[in-house]
Formats: sequence, structure tokens, C-alpha cells
Amino acid sequence: MTTPRVLVEIDGPVAHVILNRPDKLNGVDLDMLAELVAAAKSLRRNREIRAVILRGNGDAFCAGLDFASALRSPARIARSFVPSPLRGTNLFQRAHWVWRELPVPVIAVTHGRCYGAGLQLALAADFRYSTPDCEWSVLEAKWGLVPDMAGTVPLSELVAADVAKRLTMTGEIVSGTRARELGLVSEVADDPLTEAREFVQVLATRSPDSVAAAKKLLNETRRGRPRRAFRIERRLQFAMLRSKNAGIARKANFAGDSPDFGPRSFGR
Repeated sequence: MTTPRVLVEIDGPVAHVILNRPDKLNGVDLDMLAELVAAAKSLRRNREIRAVILRGNGDAFCAGLDFASALRSPARIARSFVPSPLRGTNLFQRAHWVWRELPVPVIAVTHGRCYGAGLQLALAADFRYSTPDCEWSVLEAKWGLVPDMAGTVPLSELVAADVAKRLTMTGEIVSGTRARELGLVSEVADDPLTEAREFVQVLATRSPDSVAAAKKLLNETRRGRPRRAFRIERRLQFAMLRSKNAGIARKANFAGDSPDFGPRSFGR
């Protein structure tokens, strides 16, 4: 039996999605890409999930694309490179962007190495918690390539243009601490997994619908014209006003109680 490349463990309202090729420093192959997409699809259907923690087994979060493995199947690579007419993403991009589209917060917890495909996967998360000594690199530059797994969009959102260009052109390696200074990393901690869990507890005190709507709102309005942003704001707020969980929040706040939210109802 083939060992799963991606493990999904449900711990109450939290889903842990774990890259599971520790002997390869969680290097990404085509099977892992497919399993990442499948994992996100299964979690989307679970409305009890309040957050996803994305991490890696072993000594690294992810050391990037496993070229040796991927190049064994050139025909499969070619098929995986073709974008879907419906979504506009190919498999390489979809396996990363699907976490951006998931209607719950996704927190990447990194250690060891966060290179190339791994860095792009971390950038697709809503938050990144890193050890101080984790190594971050847009490693595609080493191979004479550019990042092509949907990572350029969040990279350009998180850091200044000159920083994005420098990292992408040089492939330089920066520590988790330096990545935090540059804006790539949300928080740095010796035990980032514990910090991420504590943050999830804070998120769980809020309506799962408003959290999902906030993610969608900010993702869709970060770029573009103000009029479009205002339209999206109105549409999402109207949905929240009709949300059962919003009613629970209002009632609890007026009574001075802690809200007891039901399952997420927003986001397919």
C-alpha cells in the first residue's frame, strides 16, 4: 500500500493537513499535489471545521518540488500543466490556490526548510507561523525558473515590489526571523504549532460565517477598483445579516454571554 502523501487529522474544530514525505523533506511530487486538492475538497464539505493548520512531518515543512520524482513522468507533467478551462488553474497552481479559496482560515506552520513549492504553499495560507531558523527561499531561481504555483499573487500582496523581485530573481535564503521582517511571515516562535493553536482558539470565539466572509471579502477586494470592493462588501454583509450565527452573536453580546455558534453556513 502506498503511503499517503498528505494526512488529514481532525482535532475537534481544527483540521491538521500534514505533508507526509519526511524522507524527502516533504518534497512535492504529482501525487502530493493531487492529494492536497482532494484534502481541501473534503474539508470544504465539513462545516464543523473552524480552521486548518497546514504543516509538515519530519525535519522540514517542504523543501520544494521533487524534480527527480516529477521528471519520471514527463507526459503526466505535461497533462498537469494544462489549465482547467473552468478554473483557469493547472494542477500545480490548483493544489496551492485551493487553500486560498477554502472558506475557513488556513495557518501554515513552518520549520526546517520552506523552499520553492513549499514557500508558495505557505503563502497560499492566510497566516504563516514559523520557527526563527526556518529557511525561506523562492528557490525556483536556482533552477533558472520562476514561481508558477500561484505563489506570485500572495507574494506581491505581502511584500514590497522590490523585495518580491529580489527574492524571485536571486532565490536567496532568509531565516524565519528575516522573513517576518520582510512581511512573508505572520509570527515567529520557537514552538509555532502551539502559537497557531492558541490563535485558532481566538478565531473560534467568532462566528464561523463572519470569519469565512471576512476571508472572502479581503481576498477579493485587496486588488481592484473601490466600486467593486464596495459592491462585494454590500453583498457579503447582506449575507451576514441573514446568518443564524450572526443572530447568535448579537443575542449573546446583548446578554453579556459567550456565543455558542452553530456550524458554518457561509461558503460552499
